[in-house]
Amino acid sequence: MIVLGIETSCDDTSAGVWGGNSLLSNVISTQWVHRNFGGVVPELASRSHIRLIVPVIEQALYEAGCGKKDIQGIAVTYGPGLAGSLLVGLSTAKGLSLALNVPFVGINHLEGHIWANVLSHPSLEPPFVALIASGGHTQLVLVQAWGKYRILGRTRDDAAGEAFDKVGKLLQVGFPGGPAIEKLAQSGNPKAVRFPRAFLEEGSLDFSFSGIKTAVLNHVQAIGFENALEQLSNIAAAFQEAVIDVLVQKTVLAGKKTNVRRICLAGGVTVNRALQARMQQTGADHGMDVFFPTPALCTDNGGMIARAGVFYLEQGRFSDPTLAPNPSLNF
Repeated sequence: MIVLGIETSCDDTSAGVWGGNSLLSNVISTQWVHRNFGGVVPELASRSHIRLIVPVIEQALYEAGCGKKDIQGIAVTYGPGLAGSLLVGLSTAKGLSLALNVPFVGINHLEGHIWANVLSHPSLEPPFVALIASGGHTQLVLVQAWGKYRILGRTRDDAAGEAFDKVGKLLQVGFPGGPAIEKLAQSGNPKAVRFPRAFLEEGSLDFSFSGIKTAVLNHVQAIGFENALEQLSNIAAAFQEAVIDVLVQKTVLAGKKTNVRRICLAGGVTVNRALQARMQQTGADHGMDVFFPTPALCTDNGGMIARAGVFYLEQGRFSDPTLAPNPSLNF
């Protein structure tokens, strides 16, 4: 099937085309305007999606060498995410579905992130444990089979990406915080400051990152912001190290508890190279294989939505035209 995937869950407008057993195109337009506010402004995000969605789809079709009449199915994110942003993508998908007389299917954004691994590793098959870490979500999911998922653990407060963004704002290094902190950390000493690791109850697979965010704030206040500016690299490295420690240890523990020997990373936070390297090394130490998508496929993208859509559309599983955005959707 030739499937058009549409992704507008947050601040990236994206469309991808899957056909001939491969990803033919994957166009992503990032809304840089949010950098001026230190975070995503929902109203601005939805307005930008309205302006960008048609040209992004047209560019994706052009790069795929397809026209609208070649589309055999449409996949679109319907949750979780920002309500206004989701509405733009879903409305566009419904309109195209009616105009072209082709089926459409709503895709769980989180499931899309898991499918992104298949785009980079076509032979990957369940079962495996997936760590989904992004600006809005951090959870461990057991993928028993495609379409069959069980949540093993989730954050009880801040997501990992949210913690990166908030610490980035605190240190005044820019938004999004993840890439800025990773860059600073490369020249810093992760042992210079000891930030707490929240492992919660013994054996728990849940996460908590609000405490480390507060710990960074307390440290900056204790030494003074002027001194903190001189130690930015060390603070960034120590913060990143603490977050990675928790993510890696809990993910490996999830693999042990479920007796699964494969781990997949998914979501924007997992583009972090230090996290990837640590997960690979720790996984190897415990006899586990670790997979992660290419950087462009870790972040929100239409390609992963298209690939997930193929799975459902080929089974004849379509969505009803009354499908509504579900901002709080989970598995």
